[in-house]
Amino acid sequence: MEHITLLLAIVVVTALVFDFTNGFHDTANAMATTISTGALKPKTAVAMSAVLNLVGAFLSVEVAKTISGGIVNENGLRTEVIFAALVGAILWNLLTWLVGLPSSSSHALFGGLIGAAVMSAGWSSINGGTVVTKVLLPAIAAPFVAGVAALLATKLTYRINRNITDEAQLKSTAKGYRAGQIASAGLVSLAHGTNDAQKTMGIITLALVTGGVLAPGSNPPVWVIASAGLAIAMGTYLGGWRIIRTMGSGLTELRPPQGFAAQTSAATVILASSHLGFSLSTTQSCSGAVMGAGLGRKGGVVRWSTATRMFVAWGLTLPAAGLVGAGAEFLTKQGPWGVAVVAVLLVAGSGAIWMLSRRKPVDHTNVTAADAEPAGVVTTAIAAVSPPPVGMGVPELKTTIPAPAPSSEAPADPPRPATV
Repeated sequence: MEHITLLLAIVVVTALVFDFTNGFHDTANAMATTISTGALKPKTAVAMSAVLNLVGAFLSVEVAKTISGGIVNENGLRTEVIFAALVGAILWNLLTWLVGLPSSSSHALFGGLIGAAVMSAGWSSINGGTVVTKVLLPAIAAPFVAGVAALLATKLTYRINRNITDEAQLKSTAKGYRAGQIASAGLVSLAHGTNDAQKTMGIITLALVTGGVLAPGSNPPVWVIASAGLAIAMGTYLGGWRIIRTMGSGLTELRPPQGFAAQTSAATVILASSHLGFSLSTTQSCSGAVMGAGLGRKGGVVRWSTATRMFVAWGLTLPAAGLVGAGAEFLTKQGPWGVAVVAVLLVAGSGAIWMLSRRKPVDHTNVTAADAEPAGVVTTAIAAVSPPPVGMGVPELKTTIPAPAPSSEAPADPPRPATV
C-alpha cells in the first residue's frame, strides 16, 4: 500500500507538471494575435490569460469525465500506465515548444495514454469508438471549422468598413477592434481553462481510480480541480514565447480586425466543444482561425512553409507521444526500478531541452522581433495579384513610374527642310 501511495503521489505531481507545460505551451492560443497587433503588452497579456485560465477550470467537468472514463477501460488499468502516459506527453510538449511549433498538448496526452495502455493491456484496453468520435473527428473538424468561421468573419469585417477612409475614423475603428480583441482573447483564455485544465483533472481522476482512492465514474474532487487550475494558470503566466512568436507573426501578418475575428471564432468552437464533452485541441482551433483570418483579408497571405511544418507536427503528435508512452510503460512494468529509471529519463530529457532553449532565448522583450522567414513564391504571387484594401488602417498604395532619363546617344531632332 505504501508503494501505491507513493506512486500515486508521483503520478499526481507529474500530471500537474504536464498541466504546467500545457499552460505555457498553449498561451499562444489566446494571446499571440493580441500581442502581435499591439492590443496588449506581452506581460499584461499573459497575466490576464493566466487569471482567466484559472477561472475557466471551475466551469465544467465534461471533458474530464471523457478522459477519466471514456478513452481507456478503467478496469485492470495500472497506475504506472498513467505515469508512462504523462512522460510521453510532457517530452513531446517540451520538444515542440523548443522548435516553436504550436502542436496539440491534448493529443500528446491522448497519444501517451493510448500507447501506455496498449503496452500494458493490449488494444482491448482502448475504447475505439470514443477515440474516433471525441478525439480524432474533432481534431480534423476543429481547425477547419474555426478557419472557415474566421475567414468569413474577416471578410465581413472589411466589407462593413470598406467605405471608411477618414484618418480619424480609421484610428477610432482600429482602437475599437483592439478593445474587442482584448475581450475575445479573454474569452479564448476562459475557454482554454475550461477545456485543457479538465484534461489534467481527468488524468488525475483516472489515476485515483486505478489506485482505489475513487470509485469508477467519479467526478474530479474539488482539490483536483483547484490544483489543475492553478498549475495551468502558472504555466500560462510563464508564457510560451517561442510559440507566441510563431502564431503571432510566423503564420501570417494580422491586423486588429483579423485578430478579433480569429479569436472570436476559436473561442466559439472551443466553448461549444467543451459543453458537448469533445476534448478537441485548442491549439489546432486557434491555429486554424489564425490562418483563416490571414486569408480573409484581401492581400493577406499565409506562410505555407511554416503551416506545413505545423501540420506535420500535428500528424506526428499522437503516434510520437504514443511511442514514448509505450516505451516508458515497458520500463515501468519491470518494477520499482523501472519507474525510477523513467523518472530519471524524464528529468534528464526535460533538462536537456531547457539547456538547448537557452542558446537562443525568446522572452517578452523580443517576442515581437521581426525574424519571420521570407515569403515564398506562392505567397509573393498571391500578394502581387491581391493588393490589400484601402481603409481599416491600410494606406492606399501608389506607384510612381519615373520618366526615362535623357541619353547622350539619343538621336537629335530631325532636320527641318531648308527654306529658299
